[in-house]
Amino acid sequence: MVHQTMNSNRTKAPIASSTITPMTVVSPFDAALGALVRRHLAVLAILGALAACSSTPLKRAEVAVPVQTPPAPPASATTPAPTPELPRTVMLREHARWVSASWSELPGWGEDQASALWPALMRSCAKPAPGWAATCAQAGRVTPHDDLEAHAWLMHHLQPFRVENLDGQNEGLITGYFEPLLQATRRPQGAFKVPLHALPADLNPQRPYFTRSQIDSDPAVRARLRPQEIAYVSDPLDALLLHIQGSGRLQLTEANGEQRQLRLAFAGHNNQPYQSVGRWLIERGELRPGEASWPQIKDWARRNPQRVSELLASNPRYVFFREEPLPDASLGPRGAQGVALTPGRSVAVDRASIPYGTPIWLDATEPLSNTPLRRLAMAQDTGSAITGGVRLDYFWGWGPEAEAQAGRMKQPLHLWALWPRSEAQGTP
Repeated sequence: MVHQTMNSNRTKAPIASSTITPMTVVSPFDAALGALVRRHLAVLAILGALAACSSTPLKRAEVAVPVQTPPAPPASATTPAPTPELPRTVMLREHARWVSASWSELPGWGEDQASALWPALMRSCAKPAPGWAATCAQAGRVTPHDDLEAHAWLMHHLQPFRVENLDGQNEGLITGYFEPLLQATRRPQGAFKVPLHALPADLNPQRPYFTRSQIDSDPAVRARLRPQEIAYVSDPLDALLLHIQGSGRLQLTEANGEQRQLRLAFAGHNNQPYQSVGRWLIERGELRPGEASWPQIKDWARRNPQRVSELLASNPRYVFFREEPLPDASLGPRGAQGVALTPGRSVAVDRASIPYGTPIWLDATEPLSNTPLRRLAMAQDTGSAITGGVRLDYFWGWGPEAEAQAGRMKQPLHLWALWPRSEAQGTP
C-alpha cells in the first residue's frame, strides 16, 4: 500500500479601455469539469440529466470542522474578482482526517479509464457502506458509455476529500500484494513435499496454537496435522509467500494426472505474532534496509539453503486455508469487504481510516518503471500491516508480472477519498 493543495494567485489585469466589462466568476467545480471536458476533446451535456443525490445526515462517527480561509481583498476596476475557494470541511475518523478538496486538486484527474472502475464499484455496492445505499442505487442504474461519462457521474455525485494522518501529514506509503499462483500436487511426491493445511478442528481462536517451527519440524505435531493437509508445493518459501499473502491459486495435478486450478482462501491462523522475514534479514546484516523485497529474499534463500529453516522459524505465524472453486478466473479472492478483488482496482486500507466500499483516488508511481500511477480504486480489503490514514496495499492480480510489481512496491503516496456528495453537503 503524494498530495498538495493549490492556491490561486491574483494578478493585476491591464486596462484595455475605459469601459469595464464584469467578469464571470467560475466555481472550482465548473473549472475542473471544463478542464476534464477539454481533456477528452468533447462537449459534456450529461450532468443536467443526472438525478440529484438524496440527502442523509452525517454519521456520528464523523466530526465536521469548517476550515477558515482569510477573506480576499475586494475586487476593483483593475482587479478581476478572484475565483472563490470552496469552504474546507474536515471529517475526523479514528485514524485519519479528511479535508474537502476540489477536483482540480487531484493530480491527473480525468486521465484514468474511469469506466473500468464500474465493475469493482458495483461489487462493493452489493454490500454498501453506511451512507452509500442511495448513491449505490443510482450507480446501479447507470452504465457509463465511456470514460468521460464515468468521470462526470463521479464528479456529480461524489465529493473528494484529501486523506491525511491525524497529525496532518498527507504523504504516506503504498505497497503491493498479489495472489500467488503455485504448482502443487494432491499427494506428496518428488519435490512436492511441503504441505498446505486446512483449519485444525482443535484450534481455539482465543489461544496461541503451535508455532511455525513446531508445525514444520516436530514429528508429533506433523502427524497430528496430517489429516488437514490439502496439497503440497515444492518450495517452503512458496508456502510462506502463500501464508503472507493470505490466499492464492494452485495449478493442481490431481491423482489421476488431471490439471486444474483452484483457490486456497484464508481460513485462520495459529494466533502467533507475525514477524517480517525481511526485517529479520536486515537486523542480522544479511540485507540492507530498502533491499528486503520478496525477489531479494528468495535470492538470499537460494544462496543460503542451510539457513532457510532458521529464516522460516523467525515468523511464528502460520496460516490455514480453505479450498474454493475458481468460477471466474478474471477475479481475485474475496477481500475483507466480502467481495471479489479486481486487479488494479482494489486496495487494502486501514478500516479505521477509510470505510470498505469507498472509492479512492491515488497518486503514486509504479515500482519497476517509476511512471505515474494515478487512478481510481475501491477500498475492499485490509491487512495487519496497513495502518494509518495515508496507507494502501495495491492489489496487482496474479502471475509473474503481478508478483514482480507487488514484491518491489514501496512508493510515496497521496490519497483522496470520494464520498457521497449528499453526505458531505449534509455536514453541519
